[in-house]
Amino acid sequence: MLLAVIAACEIGFWVLLAAGLAARYLLRLPKIGLVLLAGVPLVDVVMLVASVVDIQRGAEPSFKHSLAAIFIGVSVGFGHQTLKWADKWAAHYMAGAPRPVKPPKKGPERARRERAGWFRHLLAYVVGVGVMIGLGLLSGRGYDAALGPAWTWTIVLVIDAIVSFSYSFEGAEAPDREKESV
Repeated sequence: MLLAVIAACEIGFWVLLAAGLAARYLLRLPKIGLVLLAGVPLVDVVMLVASVVDIQRGAEPSFKHSLAAIFIGVSVGFGHQTLKWADKWAAHYMAGAPRPVKPPKKGPERARRERAGWFRHLLAYVVGVGVMIGLGLLSGRGYDAALGPAWTWTIVLVIDAIVSFSYSFEGAEAPDREKESV
């Protein structure tokens, strides 16, 4: 049952996002669009409540609870950024707004963006693992089973840190000096 709720919540996230943007830009109903977009985070609340109810009914912490925790963590860490990204592109395609600016491929701004992305990933990790631990403690059976995916996620987080922070050590290109040497 919990897996069905998780799937429905993930689908609901994208449906509410698309409906909110369509109402905002295609139908020109910004207030309705705002209400629909404000409902996007409620999907995570539904997933958390469903996980807690499942544990309180006697379910042993398992991968499905970890999956819900991961989705919740990722939504907290990356949800706002995803909404902003989708809003910019929807405004461009549906309302004639200027095309969103592509992020730089090199230089200090790229390094800053990569570090910020890693900090969002760290936030997602902390929230997700916190929910895993909380569900395990709530069950009274421990959190070992719920924390299973956390070890893989830890490795991914460390690799992401190495990659993200490596951009900070690239030499910043100075366009003026580059043109002079040609």
